[in-house]
Order: sequence, then C-alpha cells, then structure tokens
Amino acid sequence: MTDSTVDIEISRRRLLGTVGAAGAAGLALGATGGALGHAALTGPDDAGSPGAAGGLAALGSTEVAFHGTHQAGITTPMQSKGHLLALDLAPGAGRAEAAALLRRWSETARRLMAGEPAGSGDTGIALDAGPCSLTITFGFGHSFFDRTQLAARRPAALDPLPDFSSDQLDPRRSNGDLWIQIGANDGLVAFHALRTLQKEAGDAARVRWQMNGFNRSPGATAAPMTARNLMGQVDGTGNPKPTEPDFDQRIFVPDAGPGPAEHAWMAGGSYAVVRRIRMLLDSWEQLPLDKQEKVIGRRKADGSPLTGGTETTEPDLDELGPDGKPVIPANAHARISAPEQNGGAAMLRRPFSYHDGIGADGSPDAGLLFVCWQADPLRGFVPVQRKLDRGDALSPFIRHEASGLYAVPAAPRSAGEYVGQRLLEG
Repeated sequence: MTDSTVDIEISRRRLLGTVGAAGAAGLALGATGGALGHAALTGPDDAGSPGAAGGLAALGSTEVAFHGTHQAGITTPMQSKGHLLALDLAPGAGRAEAAALLRRWSETARRLMAGEPAGSGDTGIALDAGPCSLTITFGFGHSFFDRTQLAARRPAALDPLPDFSSDQLDPRRSNGDLWIQIGANDGLVAFHALRTLQKEAGDAARVRWQMNGFNRSPGATAAPMTARNLMGQVDGTGNPKPTEPDFDQRIFVPDAGPGPAEHAWMAGGSYAVVRRIRMLLDSWEQLPLDKQEKVIGRRKADGSPLTGGTETTEPDLDELGPDGKPVIPANAHARISAPEQNGGAAMLRRPFSYHDGIGADGSPDAGLLFVCWQADPLRGFVPVQRKLDRGDALSPFIRHEASGLYAVPAAPRSAGEYVGQRLLEG
C-alpha cells in the first residue's frame, strides 16, 4: 500500500467516523425517501472559526447497504447523478473470467457504497466524501448466457423485446453482456464508482456503451415530490409503492418459480428495461400549455389529472366534458399507460434525465434514460409499450434511440458472496 493510498484511506475513514448522530439521521431519511439536508454539520473551534473536523451533512452520510434481499438501486430513492453502462466480455473470456470479474466488482461496490476507498489503486476522486447514497447495480444481458455457456439457465423473461414501430434503435448503444447502473447524490462519488469499475474490468470485458444522467438534487424543493422530466412534466406519479400488498409480486421474481428449477438463481431479482428516449424539445415547447396537458392527460403545474384533484387522485377516465368528449383524451399518455388499461400491467419507473449537447440540426440531444423494473417484462413493460406504440399522443415528441433488457439477480446475502454467484457457480 502506498503512502498516498494510506492518506486517502485514513482521511475518508476519519471523516466517516465523525458522522455520529448526523449519520444516523441521514440513514433514517434515506430509508424513508425524505428530503436530505445540505447544511454541513460543522461548529466553530476555540478561535471562533469554522471547525475543520466537523461531520458530514445528511446528504453525504447516507449509506445504502450492498448486502440484502434485493440489489440496491431498485427501490432506493432516486439520486441526483447517474451512469448507465453496458460491457461485453472480451474475446476468449467465458464463465471463469466472468465469475472473477463479478467477484472483484462486488467487493469494490461494497467498499464504495460504504464510503470506503476502492482499494490500493484508489484515485482519490471521491476523497473527503461520504457514501452520498451511492448504489451500484449489476445485471446480465441475453448474450451473456451464450458467452458463458449458460444458455440452459437463461430465463424466458430475458427473451429479446419485440420490435416497436416507433423504435429508431442504435445497436451500438443497445444490449450488452453485462449492465451496470450507478447512482449517487454527488457527481464525484458517482464518477469515482464509474471510473473504478471500468478500470477493474481489465482484460475481461470492454465497454459497449455508457450514458450519463441526472435528476433534481435532494432538498432542491420545499418538500419531497415526484420528479419532473425535461418536458417539465411530473413523471412517475403512477409508480407502484412498496407499501402496496402486491408490490413484491409485481417487481421481484418469486422464490419459487415461475419457470424451471435451473432459473431459481433469479429468485429475489428483477428485470430492468433500459431505453434511451430522446425528447424533441423544440417541437414540444412550441405547443401551448393546454395542448401539452391534453397530450399527457395531467396538469403541468402539479401533476393532477385533468379530471381534478391532486397528483395522487385517480384519473376519472369516464368523465366527459361539455363537448361530450372525454376530459382525458382517448390518446392521452396517462390514459394509455394506466395499469387498468393494460390488464393491470405495472412497472417501477426509475429514470434519469440526460443532456448530451446540441445535435447537428441544432436541437438539444436530451431526454430520458428510462429504467423500469418488473418481475416479468412480458407482463410489465411489453404490453404497455405495445399500446403506447399504437397511438400515444406523446409519440410525435419522443424518439426511442437505444434499448436493453437485463436480468438483475438478488443481492449477495453475506460477506464473501458476489452478485450472480448462484448463476455462475450453481
């Protein structure tokens, strides 16, 4: 271990060790999804100047556990910074190399999520920072099972998504053997994790694509609220809630089935559908407010349905206006995507917004890194997207440019276990 590494480790551990009650408060806030404070918990020293050894604010001290029943980053409150990336195993790499890589990655994820240095090669990017709600989530694409000679253990739920008429997918930014989602409430902490995992891939895997996203920072609004997307719309109102009795049934694969016994390694896991959706903001912003609201079916100001109430009020899809037409138009996005219009299909949406500069045509390359979670994508994402594909009023204002589907196994239950071990060593 080098002197610089020791300095990094001591500095971060000393900082984390001063969290005390502030850290406990941050953990409680993180667990309930509450707003996190921004003020540094420092006090004056004997001379009256700011203390140099103050503790972390709740925003920095909040830690998400690596071990558990489900991987972090699924039900974790959305973070302000995110990175999505997919990798392909290198030529010649197979099951043994994949297992060694997942073992390395899992130990690194555990350390980073705890606010510790990555190891002897830590770059110091996140020096002085706490965990900042860092989550690192790993998944496997359809092609991973062929590369590792595990095709017999590939679940049917991982079959490729069907083609949709509105798709304009770039294969270079789609799919991949391995998938990683990184989220944190600090940009340097998120990048530190990204850089570390990319380096640790070594000769075993190569990055296929990477996308960077963001959300509103915790504490930016007077009270916690549903996020807004780059169209200015409240986005995610209809998400299933962990308090609902059928939440786990909808989002996580059950311990017993469905499917053959060789697929039992996915028990407690979930399936992530990832879509890069470009928003045609120049066209959207030319629409008057009332027309934007009719496209969505909700008020822009507060996310309430056009039929009245608050954001959480159920839309009255049968209510007619003075003209005899539905108040929420037949092709409104909120109507078409409603679970009751799709046989109860539900998915947990957990996206990031993105902005990658200005395109050659002068329009912003911006939109949504859509990530949704479900126990079975053929019952969650697919039926809803099929219906949207046939007549969503929002379709002229968006473009699906990349896509991926990944099996995300349960979290390691204890120290020493790594993500995917039950698949790779079962």
